Amino acid sequence: MTKRKCIECDEEVRGRADKVYCSDYCRNVANNKLNKDTNALMRNINNRLRKNHRILQMLNPKDKIKVSRNKLLANGFDFNFFTSIYTTKKGSNYYFVYDQGYLSMEDDYYLIVKRD
Repeated sequence: MTKRKCIECDEEVRGRADKVYCSDYCRNVANNKLNKDTNALMRNINNRLRKNHRILQMLNPKDKIKVSRNKLLANGFDFNFFTSIYTTKKGSNYYFVYDQGYLSMEDDYYLIVKRD
């Protein structure tokens, strides 16, 4: 009978016939390799999006709130990173970071909203 080898470390695999890793450690290492960001650019963009989302979420714990541009910037918000733009019928642009969005208003204020 042919011995099966772990696809991560080439050790012998024991157990079920469809098992491909020798241990949980090898399975986790293989999945981490598979799921890691492919390069530094993607990782940096994803980190900035996460940071922006956390800031909007922290400032807007309910449905909507009005905050100043300075407050967003003081928390490290980067206006260059967002996931989508929603244009209203009146032509206003909401910039969204996943489910949290912001709309530029008068006097350097922003309306932060949460999309359901």
